[in-house]
Amino acid sequence: MKKQLLSASIALLTFTSLSAHATTYLSAKAMVDVQTGKLVQSPLITIDNGIITSVEQNKKPVLSKGDKHIQLLELTLMPGLMDMHVHLTSDPTVPRSERLGQSVPRMAIKAAHFAKKTLEAGFTTVRNVGAEGYSVIAVRDGINAGDIVGPRIWAAGPSLGITGGHCDNNRLPPELKYTSTGVADGPWAARVKVRENIKYGANAIKFCATGGVFSKGTKVGAQQYSYEEMKAIVDEAHMRDLPVAAHAHGTSGIKTAIKAGVDSIEHASFLDDEAIALAKEHGTWLSMDIYNTEYTLTFGEQNGVDEENLNKERQVSKKQRDSFNRAVKAGVNMVFGTDAAIYPHGDNAKQFSRMVEFGMTELQAIQAATINSAKLLKMNNKLGQLKAGFAADIIALKGNPLENITELEHIPFVMKAGQVYKNDF
Repeated sequence: MKKQLLSASIALLTFTSLSAHATTYLSAKAMVDVQTGKLVQSPLITIDNGIITSVEQNKKPVLSKGDKHIQLLELTLMPGLMDMHVHLTSDPTVPRSERLGQSVPRMAIKAAHFAKKTLEAGFTTVRNVGAEGYSVIAVRDGINAGDIVGPRIWAAGPSLGITGGHCDNNRLPPELKYTSTGVADGPWAARVKVRENIKYGANAIKFCATGGVFSKGTKVGAQQYSYEEMKAIVDEAHMRDLPVAAHAHGTSGIKTAIKAGVDSIEHASFLDDEAIALAKEHGTWLSMDIYNTEYTLTFGEQNGVDEENLNKERQVSKKQRDSFNRAVKAGVNMVFGTDAAIYPHGDNAKQFSRMVEFGMTELQAIQAATINSAKLLKMNNKLGQLKAGFAADIIALKGNPLENITELEHIPFVMKAGQVYKNDF
């Protein structure tokens, strides 16, 4: 119980603005109601201690001493965006061979740098699904303490995986006897690894259910971890009330992870009708990174990506987009997840247009990155909407994203917990 409370307090720590006391009023040309898809004209949002206390229309604030009125009269307001699949420690422009020499402190500094870029792009909440050495947990805690700038972070710690699997490091010679931090074989070993991640501050858990594109020597669709191992991971995490993400490209791994009770399937590249039906039956969220393939196939070679990995990307890209389209048509739960790190951090919003191109309406794409992601994190009464009682995580943009989703690629104003972090208007 104490650990559950600790995780909850970490997650909620930044709901209070660092510059409390005075009331902030925010007025704008319009506001997107992400539940209804309606454009609300002339909103006035009142914010106290980082929390929205009222949302009204066609009102002017009555200011007391110390109060602040931010007027964005040509802009449209939205809740801060949420990306459920990022890797803040990784830089796509650095070849993987060079990354082998990076220390955990160096990774943490990278993550701090990319966290700021991500926030400034309008993403006020992210889920970091895997990083060595608890580096992103340290960055999250630094953000919560006000030492550095960045979004709210749900951090998974080191990703769990089998020996020699996608979440292991297979790029070093055997005589070095190196094994990635998250490797655990067998149900009880996997439970121990979940407990270890929680011990060191993880407020989410991620494991690899199949091979992957960017690992060495793994088949992208082949299942890794048995049902018994996956169930042990999920049960252990759920006892501590932590959400569980399963990296799964291949069909059998997707189905097994869903049956084991995971909260979200990451990538979900090779879906068949049964997998889609299972996801609907279990209420499983799909997080499908359908933009980054373009970056990889355009810039991967010059960034030092191995031919093995480029070939796997070619195998996955069209199949994943077809799966995305079929899942949307079937009404499967969907969140916004980009795998930021495979492409440059800060470009997260470029995925929105692909989600619309491959089957979503503009509103569905926006909901994936707001109310749906908040539901996945079990924070749908605190995050993802602009209404009283919710965190004052607010972005503003020039156009109407319900008509042109690419407007989300250019965010001039960002507020998190009532504090302005970007105002280029």
